[in-house]
Amino acid sequence: MARPRTSRKRTPAEVGRTLGFRSGLEASVSAQLAAANVAFTYEAKKIEYEVPSRKAKYTPDFILPNGIVIETKGRFVTADRQKHVLLRKQYPDLDLRFVFSNSRNRISKTSKTTYAKWCETHDFQYADKLIPQAWLKEPKEKWKIHALAQITL
Repeated sequence: MARPRTSRKRTPAEVGRTLGFRSGLEASVSAQLAAANVAFTYEAKKIEYEVPSRKAKYTPDFILPNGIVIETKGRFVTADRQKHVLLRKQYPDLDLRFVFSNSRNRISKTSKTTYAKWCETHDFQYADKLIPQAWLKEPKEKWKIHALAQITL
């Protein structure tokens, strides 16, 4: 007799993609924001920045009402790290923060530097898994909102 067929449980990344997110981590952060009744936009703006000898655009994952820009990362590859260093130089007033799947991951197999250490070295705030409540409760600051207003769609 044949066994009844059972359906496989979908991964958070698969569920997230069906909801329009690119990863399960983005879907989790979105659910956290919705549960906390925090208004946010998801990939609503494009931030133009210059890579030496070419123009490029960066689309932040989440923008909170208080002006904080959240970038979620599972893997934090060299190109991403270079991009964020360039963004920091070109938009010093932009309050860009990271939410990692695991900030204790190393930036490469041969490096002792973790994602967390890289953020500390480059003066970026970071967290693991979800946005800290303190970030959600930070008051709006005119300079953060002004920095976002300077960015073109």
